[in-house]
Amino acid sequence: MTQAVKFFNGVFLMSQLAMHGGPPLRQKPFARWPQFDETELAALNEVLQSGVWGGYHPKVAEFEQAFAHWHDARFGVSAANGTVTLETALRACGIGAGDEIIVPPFTFIATATAVSLVGATPVFVDIDATTFNLDLNCARAAVTPRTRAIIPVHFAGHPLDMDALMDFAAQHQLIVIEDCAHAHGAAWRGRKVGSFGAFGSFSFQASKVLTAGEGGLLTTNDDGLAERARSIINQGRRTSGAWYEHFELGTNYRLTGWQAAILQTQFARLPAQLERRAANAAYLINELAQLDLLIPPAVDEAVTCHSWYLFILRLNRERYPQLNKPSVVQALAAEGMPVNAGYPYPLYRNEVFASVPHRVTPCPITEKICEEAFWISHEILLVEPEDVVDFVRAVAKVQENVDALATKLVQ
Repeated sequence: MTQAVKFFNGVFLMSQLAMHGGPPLRQKPFARWPQFDETELAALNEVLQSGVWGGYHPKVAEFEQAFAHWHDARFGVSAANGTVTLETALRACGIGAGDEIIVPPFTFIATATAVSLVGATPVFVDIDATTFNLDLNCARAAVTPRTRAIIPVHFAGHPLDMDALMDFAAQHQLIVIEDCAHAHGAAWRGRKVGSFGAFGSFSFQASKVLTAGEGGLLTTNDDGLAERARSIINQGRRTSGAWYEHFELGTNYRLTGWQAAILQTQFARLPAQLERRAANAAYLINELAQLDLLIPPAVDEAVTCHSWYLFILRLNRERYPQLNKPSVVQALAAEGMPVNAGYPYPLYRNEVFASVPHRVTPCPITEKICEEAFWISHEILLVEPEDVVDFVRAVAKVQENVDALATKLVQ
């Protein structure tokens, strides 16, 4: 049977979707992640030859200082990953049993379970439908006499409104621990995330925009908190103490020289990568706005740097009520697009919370976003501009085939 074609953005699109037997729009992969070359090999070899492979290699301290200063913070304290940095920050701030901590339900589980692991209670508060960050109006309604802190997640790399957040925290005398796992280099009104609260917590896990496979780092402007965090991470030692002197209950969360070596080389690449992602994200936002299948992300004008860890898309259910997210995600994936279905439900619906104390405030926006939102990760934003066009063409092709897609919905 002859397939109809439609002209879009310089190419003809086959009307039959790949998931229904047509040819995929793109068959070659997008950008590889992580990106590396002989620079990383040389850095690793330097650590190898030094014989100092653990957390006391000089590269660790060098990276801590450089990364913290780049984020407008005085101190950087590295750790094994971005989960234990959250736990360490909570412990360093004296948070524990009996305390309530406000967290979003649209995030990775570590944001909430770190609270549980120090004995405190996570309180789930709804998000804003545009930025996917905590809704501070909802947070105000969730405050009780037991509320000690708030953990805002700069979701996808879009900073939360830090002016409003810090005013809110001061009003209620709350500790702010910024979850910056998505937001390396992101800035609000010219000031980088991780420098506003008591701590900023960063992750260097394999998918992050700055990675060593695993790793984490805390930023802070408080020398007392920095020393407390460093002690917790380093078996309760003090910076000026002897090796066998232990002053508080700590553990070994240290980053290794290997990871620091990789992070230094990857850090040198980050500014140029942020620029490339920003340019490609701006193109996608503009082009996808010309279609109506998906709602592209919006960026607050006060955001002076967005890290674009994730490019969040929402199915336009008002325009296409006959479709669902799984079908659109599968259709785009079949066309060769690296899409991720995102969170299937809010965080508090995970089975772990059946046995872990927590509190859930009304979260209708989060419930709705989980039904509509999915994303492409930052690798696709590192490609050449002509490659980004393929994603727009794929969306146009799926939009062209809405009727066929609606008759074969994926559940």
